[in-house]
Amino acid sequence: MFERINSYITKCTPVNTRDLDYFDSLLEHKMVPKKTMLLHEGEVCNFEAFVLKGCIRTYFLDEKGFEVILQFAIEDWWVSDIASFHDRKPSNMFIETLEDCELLLLNPETKDLLLTKLPHLEKAFRLMVQRNLSVLQNRFFKTISATATEKYLDFIERYPTIPQRVAQHYIASYLGISPEFLSKIRTRLAKK
Repeated sequence: MFERINSYITKCTPVNTRDLDYFDSLLEHKMVPKKTMLLHEGEVCNFEAFVLKGCIRTYFLDEKGFEVILQFAIEDWWVSDIASFHDRKPSNMFIETLEDCELLLLNPETKDLLLTKLPHLEKAFRLMVQRNLSVLQNRFFKTISATATEKYLDFIERYPTIPQRVAQHYIASYLGISPEFLSKIRTRLAKK
């Protein structure tokens, strides 16, 4: 159960077996059914979750009440509201499972224990945040500068398995376009 997360951690920083065992002992293993809300807007996020299996979406509601998807998290990705988790403030986001999920979770107390006892693991979590920031910056750049077709092509190149796993309207929300326009793009690309 811990092989994938341990592999993820040891790619970020060298960790001995004893330290990995301690890390693993702090993780909560959780099976979560499809369509489960892990976080609602207004709640304080009490988890950082590593996805062993499944697909999760993070989203918010815009001023007109439309869902805007910020992120999909699939196997070997972390999901959380980092600001809410660290600052202990209410979240502006929702986090929902789109498939049955298997997760490994840290709560604020267990993460503090972990980093107090094993401060060298701070590097792994710093790299996780840097990876997340890099993805968000790239997405921000694409949102501003790319056409809808370019955004879609970039999405399927970066996340080739997601289109087979989630409904088209979720991908359209992520790209910031209507499902109808995404359908036109896909039809146009299929003809090429």
